[in-house]
Amino acid sequence: MNHKSDPSRALQTRIVHPQDDLAPGFESFSVPVARASTVVFPDVASVHALDWRNDAQWRYGLHATPTSAALAQRLAAIEGGEQALLYPSGLAAISNVYFGLLKAGDDVLIPDNVYSPNREHGDWLARDFGLSVRYYDPMIGEGIAELIRPETRLIWLEAPGSVTMEVPDVRAIAAAARARNVVTAIDNTWSAGLAFRPFEHGLDISVQALTKYQSGGSDVLMGAVVTREQELHLKLKLARMRMGVGVSADDCSLVLRSLASMKARFETHDRSALAIAKWLKTRPEIAAVLHPALPDCAGHAFFVRDFSGAGGLFSVVFDERYSAAQIDGFCESLALFALGWSWGGAHSLAMPYNIPAMRTAARWPYRGTLVRFYIGLEDEADLRADIERALATLG
Repeated sequence: MNHKSDPSRALQTRIVHPQDDLAPGFESFSVPVARASTVVFPDVASVHALDWRNDAQWRYGLHATPTSAALAQRLAAIEGGEQALLYPSGLAAISNVYFGLLKAGDDVLIPDNVYSPNREHGDWLARDFGLSVRYYDPMIGEGIAELIRPETRLIWLEAPGSVTMEVPDVRAIAAAARARNVVTAIDNTWSAGLAFRPFEHGLDISVQALTKYQSGGSDVLMGAVVTREQELHLKLKLARMRMGVGVSADDCSLVLRSLASMKARFETHDRSALAIAKWLKTRPEIAAVLHPALPDCAGHAFFVRDFSGAGGLFSVVFDERYSAAQIDGFCESLALFALGWSWGGAHSLAMPYNIPAMRTAARWPYRGTLVRFYIGLEDEADLRADIERALATLG
């Protein structure tokens, strides 16, 4: 395709086919934003040579541009994977794992403490698409082997559970699955891929909601699936292509801009959250603090063995003498904690949950209302004072 401008052509044609004269040698720290639907090929032979399996070829903007490819490569490197695929949300990434690997009649095992949209997705597939979906106690460990059937194709993990914070024995579950040729996938969003290295523990697929720490601004929706095995990557890539899933180069640029500071932000969240969690353990209003770094949290030994940090997300269970309505009032009275889903940004969050209604396979040992806290980048002392003032409203 000849882009050279001809002065004899009409102005409108010369606008569409400009002859830019830009000086060479420009460099910056940021990855250029390459927006495209149409990818232009140098000749017809290049079109005939296209192979969707080849990540080194540019085919169509939906599948990749240099901006999205740069982000995918960096995400794979963070988690120790070989390749990554990008999606418009974390839930879209979860969905692609289901549709890329399963068919009617297959069986999938899901932990009882899983991210609720994943649970709802599994229920939908069981109801409308002919899958068998079963829930298991997240602390089952090597006992998962007894649940694996000949038709089991996928085992989901979440470490820890993003609301109830139990830390499973990932190594035992992964080993049992691998011995029976069952694929394992973990929602690794809680650790951002920084504090937990899934492939080093025998897992096959890591799912990230880049909406969280990778974005860091509470303003971008995106997800990723990271793999090491080429065969898995190609199955998921084909499913993504068939479903027409893509991401915005502008959104990719925003996540790329935030990656350099992610580790420093994660560690700051971690320090403040652990300090506030330890303080909350001293409060009479709180029956339990569910923070994996604390010794009495379920699975703490696995956390110590497998994790290098905890980030800003943890939960507490209030004393059962407080009603759910009182806990709602507590959350609403917080000044520095917003009511909102997600996490990973600069602003602190709080959200109440009815856990017994969310569990079917494992008994929940507490009777009080749970509140999940996300500790942002505000000053720790101010956050503590805000919680203390809100606790005083409980009476």
